Amino acid sequence: MRLLVTGGAGFIGSHLVRAALEEGWEVTVLDLLTYAGNRANLPPPGPRWSFVRGDVRDGEALRRLLPGHEAVVHCAAESHVDRSIAGATEFTSTNVLGTHTVLEAARRAGVGPLVVVSTDEVYGSIAEGAWDEEQPLRPNSPYAASKAGADLVALAYHRTHGTDVRITRCANNYGPRQHPEKLIPHFVTRLLTGGRVPLYGEGANVREWLHVEDHCRALLSVLADGSPGGVYNIGGGTELTNREMTGRLLRLCGADWDRVDRVPDRAGHDLRYALDDGRIRRELGYAPQVPFEDGLAATVEWYRANPSWWEPAVRAAG
Repeated sequence: MRLLVTGGAGFIGSHLVRAALEEGWEVTVLDLLTYAGNRANLPPPGPRWSFVRGDVRDGEALRRLLPGHEAVVHCAAESHVDRSIAGATEFTSTNVLGTHTVLEAARRAGVGPLVVVSTDEVYGSIAEGAWDEEQPLRPNSPYAASKAGADLVALAYHRTHGTDVRITRCANNYGPRQHPEKLIPHFVTRLLTGGRVPLYGEGANVREWLHVEDHCRALLSVLADGSPGGVYNIGGGTELTNREMTGRLLRLCGADWDRVDRVPDRAGHDLRYALDDGRIRRELGYAPQVPFEDGLAATVEWYRANPSWWEPAVRAAG
């Protein structure tokens, strides 16, 4: 059984490649190697996986590549909210057009299931309670809107063409090999090098946290046993304000609050995300396995032990 993973040199994609290989899949990685894609994220060369450099918006390349594969997990995406606020064109192009191109190529090749990896941000913000999969989509950032658009195109392909599409919407991921633009590695790499960290507003924004290894277990479960046309929330079970997360990272890095700068809040900043993941628990038996405190401590230690991985990305960001 051969699996195509788009964006497989990125953070989530590369962890998924490793998990799929452990499950016995043969894997093809398709990745454009933009700033967030890194060949160093991938396992050592081996007979059961191969790498193709390419763009998910290139329909002809996908039509050549897909035959011989039984399934696709579509991870490729632009994913950083701040970048989408500064310039949304690449987000709309990669996330909406790219997803459409993958769907059309898979339809023509007769390849499925196709798991589209989405985000809790498509739901918008929720003051209390948690979203289930029937919640209307109300995205508030250009990034979230582009992912919501991709979800809707995917569901349209299922309803119109019968394509076996399955959508997952995950909480905030964390773990080793995450690009330093994201909150946890951004703070950790700055703190480990004696720098300062920014905290938006009062730090009251709440996020739910999911270890990337738990996320990949859930993705493989949806791939194996999910329902065609199904949408599955993937929660992590740990909610923290950004201020609470900052405090944990300061302690783990041996730093104090005098290293924190209060900065103006992000435009359109969602106050709170929270997922009801009852469906995937009931139907597929998913539950997160990595205790948050253990996972966070191990993540900080990974960055402490691997500066050669993250220093080039920090330098490139200026």
